Amino acid sequence: MTLKLPLYAKISLLLIGFYYFISMLSIGQTLIVPLILGALLAIVLHPVVRLFVRLKFNRILAIVVTLLLSVLAIASFGLFLISQLSRFAESWPVFVEKFTLLINNTIHWIPGYFDISATKVNVWIADTKADLVNGSGLVIGQTLLSVGSGIVVLFLIPVYVFLFLYYKPLLLDFIHKLFADSQQAQVGLVVTQTKTVIQSYLTGLMIEIALVATLDAIGLLILGIQYAVVIGVLGAMLNLIPYIGGLVAVAIPMMIALVTKDSAWSAFYVVILYYVVQLIDNNYFVPKIVASKVKINALVSIVAVLAGGALWGVSGMFLSIPLVAIIKVICDHIEPLKPFGLLLGDTMPAISIFKAKKI
Repeated sequence: MTLKLPLYAKISLLLIGFYYFISMLSIGQTLIVPLILGALLAIVLHPVVRLFVRLKFNRILAIVVTLLLSVLAIASFGLFLISQLSRFAESWPVFVEKFTLLINNTIHWIPGYFDISATKVNVWIADTKADLVNGSGLVIGQTLLSVGSGIVVLFLIPVYVFLFLYYKPLLLDFIHKLFADSQQAQVGLVVTQTKTVIQSYLTGLMIEIALVATLDAIGLLILGIQYAVVIGVLGAMLNLIPYIGGLVAVAIPMMIALVTKDSAWSAFYVVILYYVVQLIDNNYFVPKIVASKVKINALVSIVAVLAGGALWGVSGMFLSIPLVAIIKVICDHIEPLKPFGLLLGDTMPAISIFKAKKI
């Protein structure tokens, strides 16, 4: 006898299952996030391993050499970024002092226009300055603590990458054996497209970050903005967060320009610079260089990034788009899930389908 549940019961079970699934993802963050990162990096590095194998390297040696080259490149970039950030942190009290002076010069008219005593304004400025200086030390300390705990997790990622690359044939065989013989062709197509999506997206993304960071840094150096290189790199990385990241990226150099330059026009020039870079990025870098097959619409992108950040923090923001792209590839190849694949994509249906047919 088949038990048929009413619609409200099905929806309730679906919501309960979804709640527990999200809870498991949150609880298992320290295990799941490094595994996903390891799997994505293994897919990206697989062509390099295959190249070394074609050059007659032993397969294990090819994986080790690929990992060593990747770790050296990332470590060099990380050391450079940390050195620049440490210099910026040392100058933070000076920026606070100058920013306080800017506020003094800007709001001196408040007592006359809003009937607020100058004493109260000065007390508020002094308290804000103290909070900024003291709070910055606390934030930096908490950041270093978080980075220290994250380093332990980062050491696991190369291990996971090595194991994913080494056990790739076993993992692929496992995936194929989960499905019937009649579905093998479709499974192979999904696996191939998933690999292509991840490789094209992440590889193109790294190239895009490098180009945007270079343009930002050169432009800021021409404008004479301090710490142009680190701000350019930070802006390029923030650019990964759709819409929100771009606003934060331009706000940082604007604030520095306001407190270090004599004229407010410098901040205006920074806005023009970032606007031009965004035009180049959106109209050339993304469609031509990233060339990804990740066709996710803007609404889903924003929700996915925010949800990823709420669930797994910065790592979740970075992983959200590739994971949604993988889900879309799977949905596009499973008949009952095709409407969800259409919903995630950016292909707009013809408006005429919504018009009522004339009788």
